[in-house]
Amino acid sequence: MAGRRPGRAVLAGRAALALGLLRAAMASCAPVQAATPGQALTLPPPGSYRLERIMRAPEGVVLDSDGGAHRLSEFTTGKVTLFSFIYTYCTDARGCPLAYATMHSVKQAILADPALAAQVQFVSMSFDPEYDTPAAMRSYGGEDARDRRALRWHFLTARSGRELAPMLDGFGQDVRLAAQPPGQRAPVLSHVLKVYLLDRRGYVREIYSTSFLNPEVLVNDIRTLAMER
Repeated sequence: MAGRRPGRAVLAGRAALALGLLRAAMASCAPVQAATPGQALTLPPPGSYRLERIMRAPEGVVLDSDGGAHRLSEFTTGKVTLFSFIYTYCTDARGCPLAYATMHSVKQAILADPALAAQVQFVSMSFDPEYDTPAAMRSYGGEDARDRRALRWHFLTARSGRELAPMLDGFGQDVRLAAQPPGQRAPVLSHVLKVYLLDRRGYVREIYSTSFLNPEVLVNDIRTLAMER
């Protein structure tokens, strides 16, 4: 996470590019309901299978998109939680923009079921607290950050890289500053895309990589955890 950061103008340009990739990813991420019969996955009925506990989510201090300080556990317990790490200026179409687009598609499917929506929350948390301030996270979240319906989507950052590091370690999420191409000033954060599904008690029950980031699967697993008592 160390390293010299580029100027704001450079990052603003990369953020604009990232926003374009995000919109493209959202356009290409078909809604859950849109799959044709020939494309539909064959999934077990929700609640007919068990997702095993993998690990407990770590604790730490985070900032919400209004700048308020909270314990991370406020956003990882109490509801079924879909959680991902991102950075707002990521330009890898198979990285952060894909995670956002997939979660957006899942959100629309869940909102169609008000009883389920009341039991679920989403969290997107930044890898880069130096640039991704609360205001930057609020801007990145857009309408999803402002939406006050039953399913809340929280956009979080940390006060420093030092405070963020134990939370990354606790989730088993690696990130490093990648080598920069010649002449390029902007940083690239290298990481493996992971989206975490947590139960109400704050235990990680599933981890999705790029190859398994399917909205239908995520909705099915969320319904399964919501049925647990």
